Amino acid sequence: MRNTVIETITDVHHWNDTLFSFKTTRSQSFTFENGQFVMIGLEVDGKPLLRAYSIASANYEEKLEFFSIKVPDGALTSRLQKVQPGDEVILTTKATGTLVAGHLKPAKHLYLLCTGTGLAPFMGIIKDPFIYDAFDKVILVHSVRLVSELAYKDIIEHELPENEYFGEDVKKKLVYYPTVTREEFHYQSVNEQENERSHHTRITDLLTSGQLTKDLGMPDINVDDDRFMMCGNNDMLQELMGILDDRGFTRANSRSLGEYVIEMAFIEK
Repeated sequence: MRNTVIETITDVHHWNDTLFSFKTTRSQSFTFENGQFVMIGLEVDGKPLLRAYSIASANYEEKLEFFSIKVPDGALTSRLQKVQPGDEVILTTKATGTLVAGHLKPAKHLYLLCTGTGLAPFMGIIKDPFIYDAFDKVILVHSVRLVSELAYKDIIEHELPENEYFGEDVKKKLVYYPTVTREEFHYQSVNEQENERSHHTRITDLLTSGQLTKDLGMPDINVDDDRFMMCGNNDMLQELMGILDDRGFTRANSRSLGEYVIEMAFIEK
């Protein structure tokens, strides 16, 4: 059995009927890189039932945060979605993962592309002051099925820009682009004065059509200037990797830097 520790639930937030997040205490000895994941779970029938969860908090925060779907008959999530402050959860003592910005070659722009709860690791990354030192622009594209699934939207738009340590960098460099696939959704950035735009498109279509860079007023995607971090369902990741590979981008791995990075542990073999 891998090394584990018991932590206590401190906060629970239900975004809608299918999504929730929770925070736990954090051992002083627990360290991680923004973007990594840990195994987390509960004791079921006398045994620990653990699943991989990306850490949604930044590596300097006092509490650990996790973002999860609710699966009514899920072995773990059917139980985990019912936790309350004061309840205990099991965490492994070592974080791991390949979805870290340090695996990318230097460039001007960092695109963070995610679907659903794939947003979790990027919440830690966009709270990392060093990411704004490394890139001129950080573009967060979050694709969901329904408007109610745009978790953390208010935090991204209103809380992060007011952060006393990196808020000014967020205002200047972070671009938030939410998109909804199963409902009509029109969005106007808090920094824009122009009319709302329709954000009713899949991430893959945004890339292949050039709509994303056009909407942002940025140059076409190219290997010299742009880097990608991606997290979400397997089909989306496979399709995005194919798009980037066709355009000459290379995937980073443990042995060499690249132009894009994914969490290899979440890819279906």
